[in-house]
Formats: sequence, C-alpha cells, structure tokens
Amino acid sequence: MLRRLHPEQPDSFAFTPANLAWAEAQITKYPEGRQASAIIPLLWRAQEQEGWLTRPAIEAVADMLGMAYIRALEVASFYFMFQLQPVGSVAHIQVCGTTSCMICGAEDLIAVCKDKIADKPHTLSADGKLSWEEVECLGSCTNAPMAQIGKDYYEDLTAARFGEILDELAAGQVPVPGPQNGRYGSDPLGGVTVLKDYEADRPEHNASVELATGIGDTVKRIDGTEVPLRAPWYRGEAEIGAEGAAPQAEAEAEPEAEAAPLVTPSKTLPGEDELATRKGSWTYEGSKK
Repeated sequence: MLRRLHPEQPDSFAFTPANLAWAEAQITKYPEGRQASAIIPLLWRAQEQEGWLTRPAIEAVADMLGMAYIRALEVASFYFMFQLQPVGSVAHIQVCGTTSCMICGAEDLIAVCKDKIADKPHTLSADGKLSWEEVECLGSCTNAPMAQIGKDYYEDLTAARFGEILDELAAGQVPVPGPQNGRYGSDPLGGVTVLKDYEADRPEHNASVELATGIGDTVKRIDGTEVPLRAPWYRGEAEIGAEGAAPQAEAEAEPEAEAAPLVTPSKTLPGEDELATRKGSWTYEGSKK
C-alpha cells in the first residue's frame, strides 16, 4: 500500500524540552556512527507528542540522527503504526478486525465508528475530536472484540458500550480502559477458577489499567513530564533533566566493575579471530559513555 505525506503540513516541529532530553538520551544507546538506529523510537515520540507524524517532525528527527530525509521518510511510510495524516484532537481509535475480534463483533464496532466519527477511516469527525481505523491483531484475543484508544486497550466491547465510550471521549472524559464487561483481566467469563486466594487482596484494576489510570496518559499527548525519564544504560541510573541531555555519571562516582562482554569469546566461536580483529575487542558498547 502506497503511503504519502498529508498535503497539509505545519510549518515547523520541535520536541518539548523533556522530550528532547529523552530523545537525546535514546541516541546514546547506540555506538558512534550508528545513531540512525534510534530512528523508530524518536519518530514514535514525535508522534506521541503531536498525535501524528508530520513532515517537519520527520525532517527534525533525521537532522538529529544525521540521516538523509528520504531515509527517515522510508521508515515512517513503511510502518503502519506511524500516522501520516492528522488524527482526532482527542483520540484516535484503532479497532482490531482480525479473526477473534471479527468473530466476536468487530464489524459492529466499525459500524459505530462510521456512524459516530466518519464514514471512512483516517478521516476526522465533524468536530475534529475523533478519528478511526481498522488494524490487524492487537493481541487481546481472549477479550475480543477490542479496540486500542490512544495508548490503552478497551476490551470485551459491545456496540452499545463502544458508542458510549466514543460519546464520553468527545465530551472530554476518559473512560477507564480494560475489560468493559466486569472481567478483571483475561479470566474466564464466569470468574477465576484457580488461584482464587489472590482475589481478596488484588487492586481494583489489573496492572495495565492501574498504570493507565495512575498516570492518566490514555489519550494525552506526551510531553515528557508524565513520569521520571531515566537513562539506565548510563553508569548508575541517571535521571534525565527537564532540559538538555541526560546527565552522565560524575567522574568521582565509585569505580565501575569491569563490564561483562557482549559475547563471551570461546574456542568454539566460529570466526572468532576475524570478528575480534574487525571489532577491536569483545566489549559491551552499552557500558560506555
């Protein structure tokens, strides 16, 4: 399927200070000369910030990574997770239409999207608040039919409940994600039959829903302030500041133990001498600053 950039584009793009710090930290995961390997996480953060992936955002990420614009565009246009057109200002709804969901009523959910949002996918609703598309399996087959809205799953849907969710979103509310029929997680419809002792002390929601409601980022545009941003691949665990790149460990920090090799040399390792010569040494690049 040929995917093109949207004809209407903003004039510019810039990461928020916190997102810029996060992006610069991601680049340090990769050895010198391999910064382009960070292309997917940086494009994804740009989309999380803006809602969709604009041409200025693609070019800004390419500039950060020293890539030709066309190379960054190749990545953005290849992966369908990148939205190359504007999405709803409140939420973009992704309805799973693969086997389990299709059997359990995904077509009814799509009909709701056509009725309440727009007749065609990737089209904004009349008020610009919502958009939708059908996607391939999202991996929640036990709780079919389901949809991903923003960053979270809404499972065990009926057409009636799905319509209520869309109305709530349009009204500025954020419905609690997870199963919508009273299930806790992927347990049987009749309730759990094993490990029942854990029911009494469990939190109100399953771990995924608990995290979503705690952070409150289900349909939020990510600006980098939602949770502490860390760069654990540095020595120690440096926290990324609100501005600038993640700080590196202080020189006076206690000496670091000798890094474990990425691959342990062995007499039986094919081509060991050739690889050692080419790489210089068996070192774990992630341990370096």
